[in-house]
Amino acid sequence: MVAFGGWDMPVEYSGLIAEHTAVRTAAGLFDVSHMGQFEVAGPGAVAFLQRTTANNVAKLADGQAQYSALPMPTGCPVDDIIVYRRGAERYLVVVNAANVEKDWAWLQSQSPSGCTLANRSDDFALLALQGPKAEAILQGLTPLDLKQVGFYRFAEGTVNAVEAIVARTGYTGEDGFELFVAPEAAPALWRRLIEAGRPFGLLPAGLGARDTLRLEARMMLYGNDMDETTTLIEAGLGWIVSLDETKGDFNGRAILAAQKAAGAPRKLVGFEMVERGIPRHGYPVVLDGEAVSAVTSGTFAPFLQKSIGLSYLPAARAAVGTELAVEIRGRRTAARVVATPFYKRPR
Repeated sequence: MVAFGGWDMPVEYSGLIAEHTAVRTAAGLFDVSHMGQFEVAGPGAVAFLQRTTANNVAKLADGQAQYSALPMPTGCPVDDIIVYRRGAERYLVVVNAANVEKDWAWLQSQSPSGCTLANRSDDFALLALQGPKAEAILQGLTPLDLKQVGFYRFAEGTVNAVEAIVARTGYTGEDGFELFVAPEAAPALWRRLIEAGRPFGLLPAGLGARDTLRLEARMMLYGNDMDETTTLIEAGLGWIVSLDETKGDFNGRAILAAQKAAGAPRKLVGFEMVERGIPRHGYPVVLDGEAVSAVTSGTFAPFLQKSIGLSYLPAARAAVGTELAVEIRGRRTAARVVATPFYKRPR
């Protein structure tokens, strides 16, 4: 167990490699109740979210979710988020656990008009059931037809006879669901999922496997791979920056539009180690004998059986195949820029 964002969080239950492998081949169950949830409601909800998020909220239909970010005027994110449309005037915004207070203060500072903001983080527990067998495990616990819940869609109904939001979202690169339930309902639901999943090979999984899984899938971690010093374009998130006319103006639009058109001066790239060594967060990254950046995330990838990482490089030197080095315990160890995601699940 470790302290994280005011919570005691499990790093591992039976071991990181076993948990990681279970998610890739069967299923894993994560307690991610530390994530934050804000509700934005009222006739001005869409207009407020259009001003404060990077993606185009107007494109959402009821029961649809959208990956987005809260950009500052600099084009750098306060946080990356997911927006869920529960109704035409009712949205749920899920934020990173370490940023709940910061994000809440930021949104309140953005002069909400025609809508109300409510911090509902204490109203939800959040369990993530992830892996290729997730649907088969969960279907026995809910009358919802899970095959009708598409990727980045959600349905509201019951799971284990309690009210739940069932979202086909996750942070592992696998198929799976995130289940929003009342906190008092979560322990029984956890136990029921473990019991139902046991014949399928499900294991409870902790923060360690969550980190290695998300990195294999090139899902970024706020505070490591992006923060208030990295623009969304530099971070490779131009695809969530909407410049559609229906979007209107939003924080950082001009800077992000210019970088989209001309290219950002640097780029977040994926690399794999050529020589033996595990890159860790903060290790220097060397080009042509000179340290130019640092590893933002790095690990030995259990499923891929190789050491991988992410780092920012000058845009002119960010092409796939670029040779670089990572300084590991004082030794410059060869690595190479590769295409990402490192892992993509079979469809």
